[in-house]
Amino acid sequence: MTPDSYFEAIDDHRYKPTAHAVGAWSTDEQHFSPLGGLVAHALERHRAAAPDSGLLLSRISYDILGRLALDECEIRVETVRPGRTIELVEAVVTISGRAVVRARAWYLAALDTRGVEGADAERLAAPGTLARWRMSDAWPGGYIDSVDVRPVAPPRPGRTAAWISTSLDLVAGQPSGPVARFLALVDTANGIAVRRPPSEWMFPNVDLTVHLHRQPHGDWTGLDTTVSFGPSGQGLTSTVLHDVDGPVGTAQQILTVRPQPGTVSG
Repeated sequence: MTPDSYFEAIDDHRYKPTAHAVGAWSTDEQHFSPLGGLVAHALERHRAAAPDSGLLLSRISYDILGRLALDECEIRVETVRPGRTIELVEAVVTISGRAVVRARAWYLAALDTRGVEGADAERLAAPGTLARWRMSDAWPGGYIDSVDVRPVAPPRPGRTAAWISTSLDLVAGQPSGPVARFLALVDTANGIAVRRPPSEWMFPNVDLTVHLHRQPHGDWTGLDTTVSFGPSGQGLTSTVLHDVDGPVGTAQQILTVRPQPGTVSG
């Protein structure tokens, strides 16, 4: 039986993906969304072993260096720039001895700035009021099957706002913090507002950068997403991120846009 998680821990650094982590572009690859959450989970475990500094994850950038085979992965984490108020931590994911993801995360000091807080983005309609959308009608893979997707309005090419949730754990038997669970759903943004059918066009992202002005919490990740295609093979997925209390930050994904083999571009 498949565990109720995206990964199983082999040891302190190695993880095995389950069938729920199967990707959308290819079913013999991992979807990056749960892997991105796994990286954040590994960062949490790394920092939990150090004295509590009170720093908060404020930016994480992932560079996807190669094919994410549906195979055991190893994650090694190191603190690149330690500090009492600002810290930079790096994680490298390897599969079969080859680096496939490199991530860097900035942690910033937690201070009381409630007197000046504010954000201009409008809140999304609450997920409990919305109907589910069968994202699996557009995309294959175990990851897509595992998520509960609730659009705020009917999805349209290049523009969709939706809530995403999952009942699965990131790692079987290991608790994950709210930020890691939130980040494990963010990469879904590139699949909710497709400009052209993925059966005709490929537009995988080669990176993901998330900035947070507030720490997310709860079981839902809100994605207010716009997808743009340029004239020379590049695209951009831009997302305002929400939790149930409102906006928490932004995400950006650069895309490589190309026709599917055997299809006619147009």
